[in-house]
Amino acid sequence: MKRAFLYPELADYTKKKKKAEVVFKNARVLNVFTEEILPGDVACQNGVIVGIGAYDGVEEVDCGGKILVPGFLDGHLHMESTLVTPSELVKNAVGFGTTTYIIDPHEAANVAGADGIDYLIRDTEHVPANVFVMMPSCVPATFFEDNGGSFSAQDMAAYRDHPRVLGLGEVMDFPSVEAVEPSMMEKLALFQDRVMDGHAPNLTEQQLQLYALAGIRTDHEATTFAYARQEARNGMQVLIREGSAARNLDEIVQGIVEHGMNTDSFSFCTDDKHIEDIRREGHISHHIRRAIALGIPPVKAIQMATINTARTYGLRHLGAIRAGAQADLVLLDDLETVSIADVYYRGKNVREMEPRPVVPNENLTQTVHIKPVRLEQLALPVDGEGDVIGVIPGQLITQHQRAVLPQAGGFFTPNGEYNKIAVVERHHATGKMAVGAIAGFGITGGAIASSVSHDSHNIIVVGDNDPDMLLAIQELERTGGGYTITAGAKVCHTLPLPILGLISDWPHEKVDKRVKEMTALAYQMGVNPGISPFITLSFMALPVIPELRLTARGMFDVVKFAFCDERGSWDGGTAG
Repeated sequence: MKRAFLYPELADYTKKKKKAEVVFKNARVLNVFTEEILPGDVACQNGVIVGIGAYDGVEEVDCGGKILVPGFLDGHLHMESTLVTPSELVKNAVGFGTTTYIIDPHEAANVAGADGIDYLIRDTEHVPANVFVMMPSCVPATFFEDNGGSFSAQDMAAYRDHPRVLGLGEVMDFPSVEAVEPSMMEKLALFQDRVMDGHAPNLTEQQLQLYALAGIRTDHEATTFAYARQEARNGMQVLIREGSAARNLDEIVQGIVEHGMNTDSFSFCTDDKHIEDIRREGHISHHIRRAIALGIPPVKAIQMATINTARTYGLRHLGAIRAGAQADLVLLDDLETVSIADVYYRGKNVREMEPRPVVPNENLTQTVHIKPVRLEQLALPVDGEGDVIGVIPGQLITQHQRAVLPQAGGFFTPNGEYNKIAVVERHHATGKMAVGAIAGFGITGGAIASSVSHDSHNIIVVGDNDPDMLLAIQELERTGGGYTITAGAKVCHTLPLPILGLISDWPHEKVDKRVKEMTALAYQMGVNPGISPFITLSFMALPVIPELRLTARGMFDVVKFAFCDERGSWDGGTAG
């Protein structure tokens, strides 16, 4: 990304011929290059650091001996998954020190194509943080998905030189990479000289080498240290994910510490994290704090949140406190606990800066179109052993189980051990839907449904009885998308998500309150306390993460990359 040449207009501030507009006095400054913490003042002009040493400024901020570190970077996230508008997310998360967000807007693109991407770009144009974009590579995620929008290499070409576009978003369709599929090759070729993100759960050594050969440089799907180390051996940057449902940090960081591994190949990301979890435990600050608690030296942990990520994405002006870098700074009361006193974006306190949100247009707020579903379509015939999605607490991967399901009259009857799960196409009212069984979710006496259902974002519902599942589907059609819980033939709670069926137009406080209420109710109804009820459910339809998923076309074996059978699926021709 080409940046303006600022040296001629800034040099006099470095030489002290002119007073810089703001100087951070009496700081202890973390140098991420030498791993030293050195006393000094940090002088900033026009949002750029112009000098470190002894400086006087027009405005002076007394740091009182506190530690000044670079602003944190989130290496990969989907803003849509936070449930609030992008500008509302930044307004909240930046206070936890994250001044840079590298987003993949493929959730929005899967619903509304380029219109969805444009909305995220526009809504983050005037926020107190850097928001960079990776072009969604897999919209839809696979060739057989039933989503709302598409985004081809030709569509991407128009964005390639956008000043905030860094490269190609997570390449989830590995089979297309392996098969040298032409449309995928077009996308890879378009960004060969830029950063390309991976999505590489449980690939073989040879497959990882194919990824590296294709030019893919990062991955955020490692769930074990052994796998993360294998990725690092292939020259990939491992983005250690710690979100609301996928919590991979402990496993990977413990391995790094035990094996004394160099941390240069590791960065941090949230991927998918609800706003209430951010408000409760922090953002990238939480990753740093947890890594330190597990034995990573504090300076190394901050490098993983700053310079490592900046280098990976070619952001030379970010991730460090040095002359010429952007003045994105976090003032810490304490290094070990990552206790944040203040956060500055381009030299200004973020508490004094307000985002300027945009209003989404009508085609982004009317995206739920369902062909009427009948109760009998939720029936699942069983005969002998059947395929069951096995939920794994704290992970996005699932187990492909085979089990003899409880039944009556030849049809599956859910219980506390085995719930029913269904996916209904919601973009074009095709009537496509499928029903299956899931173990480890645990809901009793009702149903939970969501229009957030990665990555095609159809309606997904889980429950232990058909009437409540049907009511939940109908409720989300009524609200234009969202989360809902039903029980006893009544709607208990709903969080409307009218923007793309993914995002609320409520302020975060109201979203927080509703999600907390709904999460508490879900656990009262027996949902496994080791999972995040809504985020875990939202990933049960994504057919690029092993081992078993349910799409609107049926149960899908990700390992074999093939559908299991036709039972419990409807092609849309008989509904209505």
